[in-house]
Amino acid sequence: MERVSLTPDLSFSRLVYGMWRIADDEDTSPVHVQAKIETCLEQGITTFDQADIYGGYTAEAVLGGALKAAPGLREQMEIVTKCDIVAPAGRHAAAKVKHYDTSRAHIEASVEASLRDLGTDRIDLLLIHRPDPLMDHDETGAALDGLVKAGKVRAVGVSNFRPWDVELLESAMSAPLVTNQIEISLSRIAPFTDGDLAFHQKRRDAVMAWSPLGGGSLMTGKDHVTELLDGIAAAQGVDRAAVAVAFLLRHPAKILPVLGTNNLGRIARIGDAMKVELDRQAWFALYEAALGHEVA
Repeated sequence: MERVSLTPDLSFSRLVYGMWRIADDEDTSPVHVQAKIETCLEQGITTFDQADIYGGYTAEAVLGGALKAAPGLREQMEIVTKCDIVAPAGRHAAAKVKHYDTSRAHIEASVEASLRDLGTDRIDLLLIHRPDPLMDHDETGAALDGLVKAGKVRAVGVSNFRPWDVELLESAMSAPLVTNQIEISLSRIAPFTDGDLAFHQKRRDAVMAWSPLGGGSLMTGKDHVTELLDGIAAAQGVDRAAVAVAFLLRHPAKILPVLGTNNLGRIARIGDAMKVELDRQAWFALYEAALGHEVA
């Protein structure tokens, strides 16, 4: 499995296992979660993506239960988690309205809750989950810097930020923002031309892609895009998902797709994306199908 460096002492597997649905599985037992983790590790997938809000603020504890039952797993993994979304659920059930909170107090409290639920002494990468219109960049930046200096967080980044949001927050920080997790797929190709990927490619950031299968639409749809995916998949002995992910891997920005499923069989096939070969013409055929017209 290819690896991508985020800092001199932190690297991620090129494919990331997303755990946003892990608390929705019928079986959330430590043994079953451990099986998912080990199936990833067998493929060289060592990076696991979480967020405090996943599962109504319960998903981190589901992972933590597995790590407590099999403590040797933690040193084989990199854990990503996120904070700043406050929704009326779980520990924030008293919230009157869903909102974002990038105050120092909220970020620090969220990290402490994540460390407790995960049963770990550090988070490998902490992301601000959504841009907060009320963000005081000096306060937020100082909070993130403080967590890095305290050793509770190894690196920090953002999610769903636009370039100007990244620059604003980073202007008040000592630590760099090492990634931005954004939505990219054949169902959402805007980042290829709207400046988002170009901005991060210039900075040599490791861009993470959430929903790389278009929220499942690329697996269930029947259109020109999926016809092309199926043709390439059949020729290379993989499934449609592997080709859709390979489309992102082909980009020189070194995109890290985040893939989530609770099905052990599908988890075992995540690594197939690394086997797919797409030359420039095959890539553009998929790109044009997503655009709905040929390039100018």
